[in-house]
Amino acid sequence: MLYIVATPIWNLWDITYRAVETLKQVDSIACEDTRTSWVLLNHYEISKPLISFHAHSGKSKLDKIIEQLKEGQNIALISDAGTPGISDPGYVLIKEAILAWVEIVPIPWVTAFTTALMWSWMQMNHFLYLWFLPVKKWRQTLFTALVERKSNKKTDETVVIYESVHRIIKTLKEIEKYFGEDHHIVVWRELTKKFEDFQRGTITEVLDYFENTPGKVKGEFVVMF
Repeated sequence: MLYIVATPIWNLWDITYRAVETLKQVDSIACEDTRTSWVLLNHYEISKPLISFHAHSGKSKLDKIIEQLKEGQNIALISDAGTPGISDPGYVLIKEAILAWVEIVPIPWVTAFTTALMWSWMQMNHFLYLWFLPVKKWRQTLFTALVERKSNKKTDETVVIYESVHRIIKTLKEIEKYFGEDHHIVVWRELTKKFEDFQRGTITEVLDYFENTPGKVKGEFVVMF
């Protein structure tokens, strides 16, 4: 049986009782980074064999996990933060497990973008989640398509993306270029961490904030526009 277990975005207390009990009962835990996962597991005094499964894991590692599942082992799949399969390689394992007729049990909780939407005051009933934007190829095409999509929609639709510290300023400038300086935007930095920081306003206001306070250009970002 494969348990898909959502873990905290960062704050270790943001986890369900069911998730903790599941992690205590499985035979092993497949995770992205064993060092990151040990922080959470040690906090809840969970000691289980860890299986490293990340974006660069080859087919042999995938086949080994599937074989263990078919033999009747109970394995929990967790990501470094949030819900497995949303922004990590978990989707590949989940898909292969389904094809192998392995029973799947989701243990739900949070993702960064849904948590950010809760607070954002932006449209929550209609949103488009795009993960990270393309670095180079198709980037301009995507922005052009988003502008057209928004102009053709009869209802508001929030676009949600993740962005890294290396490209956040570039992305904000591009949003300003394609959507206009008065377009409203929300940026949440270091979600649920001790120094979390959120900015809402026009794209020009938010861009000015980060350009004038370079010390805030750190960590990971959720951008909604």
